[in-house]
Amino acid sequence: MTPSVKTSTAAANTAPVRRSIYLAGPLFSLNERASNRRLAKAIESAAPELQVELPQDYKYHGSYNDKRFFKEVYQACIRGVERAHACVAILDGPSSDDGTCFEVGYAVAKGIPVIGVRTDYRASQEMGCNLMLSRGCTTFVHRPAFDEDFDGLAKDIVRKLKRILSAKTSA
Repeated sequence: MTPSVKTSTAAANTAPVRRSIYLAGPLFSLNERASNRRLAKAIESAAPELQVELPQDYKYHGSYNDKRFFKEVYQACIRGVERAHACVAILDGPSSDDGTCFEVGYAVAKGIPVIGVRTDYRASQEMGCNLMLSRGCTTFVHRPAFDEDFDGLAKDIVRKLKRILSAKTSA
């Protein structure tokens, strides 16, 4: 079964094919979900040729969190990563979200470039993360959240995405 998915922006029928970006990150609280959506919209605004996929929008049988459909949610996340031209992974917190860590590892194993994003200013092993994450990421955006600037963060991410995607296309 295909999930009903809300897209973060409406695309016109005549619009050129947009490159898919999978946004991996924690999605369990109001703040996490709102931040993910706001960042997705800011990325799409800064780079209209990109379409950000939010796994928090995967909905089965009218529910986002029904244990009977966890297999479908898992499979949809796997397909989302596999479809993506690149993955943007939010790696904030004292320890990065388990699901995000899995998605990063899966993307790396599939050869899909990953941009690690950290706005948290707390230190850890490397780039504020466990070294398996920091070294798994193709590149990193570290922008402490003091300025609370989603548009600036999105522009930093888009610069890295364009560099990665153009290198991937020319390879």
